[in-house]
Parts: sequence; C-alpha cells; structure tokens
Amino acid sequence: MTQPATPAVLIEDLRFAYARKSPPVLDIAQFRVDPGERVFLRGASGSGKSTLLGVIAGILDVSHGRVEALGTDMAHADAATRDQTRAERLGVIFQMFNLLPYLPVGENVMLPCRFSAGRARATKVNGGPAADARRLLSRLELDPTEYWNAASRSLSVGQQQRVAAARALIGQPSLILADEPTSALDTDRRDRFIALLLEECASSGAALLFVSHDGGLAPHFDRALDLSEINRAGTGETA
Repeated sequence: MTQPATPAVLIEDLRFAYARKSPPVLDIAQFRVDPGERVFLRGASGSGKSTLLGVIAGILDVSHGRVEALGTDMAHADAATRDQTRAERLGVIFQMFNLLPYLPVGENVMLPCRFSAGRARATKVNGGPAADARRLLSRLELDPTEYWNAASRSLSVGQQQRVAAARALIGQPSLILADEPTSALDTDRRDRFIALLLEECASSGAALLFVSHDGGLAPHFDRALDLSEINRAGTGETA
C-alpha cells in the first residue's frame, strides 16, 4: 500500500498569542499544504498572515497545538532542530526582507548555501552557488554585473525585495513561505516575479504558501482561501 506523502505544512488545533493573557492572534483547527501544492492565502493587514508564517517557520514559539513543516514538529522541536530545518529545507521571503547590511547583494543571495551543504549541492545543476545566484538575480531583473557587489542598504525597497526572493529560492528548498513578496513591485514586475516563483517551485517540486492582501493574485495558484476561513481568532467562534 502506498504511504500518504508527508504534508509540506500541517497545522492542528493551533492557538497562538503574543502574551499569555492576550487574546489569540491565531486559532486554527486544521490547515494543510500538500507537497508541491501552491497555495494563496489572502488576508487584510493585521489579520495574522505574517504571524502564521512565523509559526510555520519556527521563528515564533507555540505553546498549544501541532505545527509541522516538512514533517518536522516546529511547535515542539528544540531551537537547533528548527534552525536546521529552516536552513536546509525552507525558503522564507520575509516582509521586512531581513537582508544582512554588512554583506553585498551576491553574498546575501548565497547565504543559505553557507548554512546548508544540501542547498549548495542543489545549485550544481546551474553551475554552483555563485552561478545560480547570478541566474536568479538576472531573472529578477537585477543585473549581477551591476548589483553583485552593491551594498544591500543602497538598494530601493523593490530591489531589496527581489534580492530577498532570490535568497529564498536558491538551493531548491522544499517549502517556500512568501510574505507579501510583491508589495513593492509594479504590476509588470509583479507578474514576472510570480511567473518566476511558480516556475522555480515547479522545477524543484517545492510547495509554496504565498500570503498577501491582494486577492487579484489568487488565479495564479492551485488553491486560494481567505485566512478568515481557517482562523477563528476574533470571530467569536471557539473550538
């Protein structure tokens, strides 16, 4: 009998609040993303989208419920295990980008390969970490000849956003978590960026959880839903 594939994301009975006596920001009975699935999650500002991605990535500590990313129990794993899972198997596009200001653009993009031998090996199909970083930057309309050694702080917001995307994609991670990754892009660049993101995920077989307030992006994805459909926090509903 064929065993069911391990979900890319599995959440059960999750409740999360930033302080013990505060009302929950997230109250989710169940949520699942299958391997290779591309899911669009819409939500207004302040609805808990970024918090949810932080929980899945193991950046935020969870005291109640089950949160698995690629089979790793991010709710109960120790910090070292969560760090290792992020480094080796997750690509995260943070809303605030989180580029390292003391590293130039090229080094920022290649950073995951410094922490994960597996992701460095995965770049060999494109010539190694540096070649793959240059390929991604070119696809994101950042000419490596011009930007490779540029300081990240010298870039515009939109350029920093694209560098952060290249860093998340390098090394074929198995799960991409994207937090409003097109917010600083114009319409044409947004559409080209989404095409690249979906192409990279299809090539590597990665699952994608893309969160945004822009519901117009939903048709690009396999499945789309509103965060309010799964999050009972603030609705008056209880488990």
